[in-house]
Formats: sequence, C-alpha cells, structure tokens
Amino acid sequence: MYLKKVDGPRSVTLPDGTILTRADLPPEDTVRWVASRKARVVKAVSGGLVSVSEVLERYQLSEEEFTLWCDAVERHGEKGLKVTAIQRLRQP
Repeated sequence: MYLKKVDGPRSVTLPDGTILTRADLPPEDTVRWVASRKARVVKAVSGGLVSVSEVLERYQLSEEEFTLWCDAVERHGEKGLKVTAIQRLRQP
C-alpha cells in the first residue's frame, strides 16, 4: 500500500468525536455542491485537516464563497448551507 506524502495530518478528530480523513473530502472535480459536501470541507478546515488556501486551490473556490460557507455553518449549522434555506435564514 502506497501512501501519498501530504503536508499536515492525515486525519483529525472533530469536537463531536467523529474522525475526518482526507479520503472523506469531496473529489477535486466536484461540480455539484450539496450542503453535506460543503459542511465536510468547512469541518476539515476548522479541524485543521487542510488549510484554507489548499481548499481554495483544490476546489477552485473564491475566498468570499468559502467565507459564506463558514458563516452559514457557524450561524445555522449544516442546514444553513442548503440552497432552499438560504433565503429563509438570511437576516434582513
């Protein structure tokens, strides 16, 4: 078995006790971003598994878009990332 050398940890334990690994992250060519995939990426960054710059480069995201994901998770949890809930959860 060959393990690719990567900077940083291969897995992290999140505050809720779950273990998140690099293999749990969405593929680099992800086009359809559902709430669960967005949340997994946000958790990976907050847990220290990957850096923000690595996520922005890997998934071709803008800094603004990723910041919006983080804010939504912080305010409303994973449900805040659902497209159907965005209008309802936005503060006026």
